Amino acid sequence: MKFGSTDHPEKIDFALPPDHPDTAETLKKYKSDAPFEVYVGCAKWNKADLKGFYPRGTKDELTYYSRQFNSIELNATFYNSPDKNQVLQWKEKTPEDFKFFPKIPQSVSHYRRLNDVKNLTDEFADAVSMFEEKLGMVFLQMIDNFKPKFIDRVEGFVKDFPKGVPLAIEVRNEDWFKGEVFDTYYQILKNNDITNIIVDAAARRDMLHMRLSNDAAFVRYVGANHTSDYTRLEDWVERIKLWRSQGLQKLYFFIHQNVEKESPLLAEHFIKLLNKELGLSLKIPNSPDNPLGF
Repeated sequence: MKFGSTDHPEKIDFALPPDHPDTAETLKKYKSDAPFEVYVGCAKWNKADLKGFYPRGTKDELTYYSRQFNSIELNATFYNSPDKNQVLQWKEKTPEDFKFFPKIPQSVSHYRRLNDVKNLTDEFADAVSMFEEKLGMVFLQMIDNFKPKFIDRVEGFVKDFPKGVPLAIEVRNEDWFKGEVFDTYYQILKNNDITNIIVDAAARRDMLHMRLSNDAAFVRYVGANHTSDYTRLEDWVERIKLWRSQGLQKLYFFIHQNVEKESPLLAEHFIKLLNKELGLSLKIPNSPDNPLGF
């Protein structure tokens, strides 16, 4: 994953910025004693990217992956919208508590740029609905040069999006995160119960807006293949503890790396921290350094 990468991570200030004031105000409305819903995973399951993660002789990568992690940020659907049979095959390979977080196809976000996409969107939502209880949340990632002048398309998209399919959105162009533009965009998300995706990438610190629009935090964490990746995750655990105390009910945290083979090790470290600091019991994935998953 090259987006937001840098050749000089040592020059980046990786400190998490303060929360936007809206976040605490939003979360307090959701505060309850309900169990904390936490899903942590990688972006891909294929062996070519996650070199060293799979034991020798592994025949089905998804079957193995889904018994190490409880979720996947399903980037495969970005390139090709799946049909129902494909979704059912993926679903049947995974345990009961596993969830998929499929990305809306690039035909919607990049080629048509949300213009005249209702049929494409409905077909995609219809297919991924076959995940049933294993569907975590669908997410839309807009092309980098999609600017706020198209905000009416965003509003129309979320209003037309099929009800009952949870949706998160990531905008990337830096103009979205400025002043009144961001306020207007945020209000559209909040009014339609759409999750506002946060991205932690070395060269795009503006995407750390720390502004939650509902009871869910959807975080896409991009490591820099640098020792700072681990301390950054420790800072994230502290922030998540704060959000949980304020009312956060759901955490969806997906770990990328510029060199993806290190993603499972980072995710393992993060899961251990979450278990310790938040009293959770998420499974520790197997790894070459931790073959039994302890």
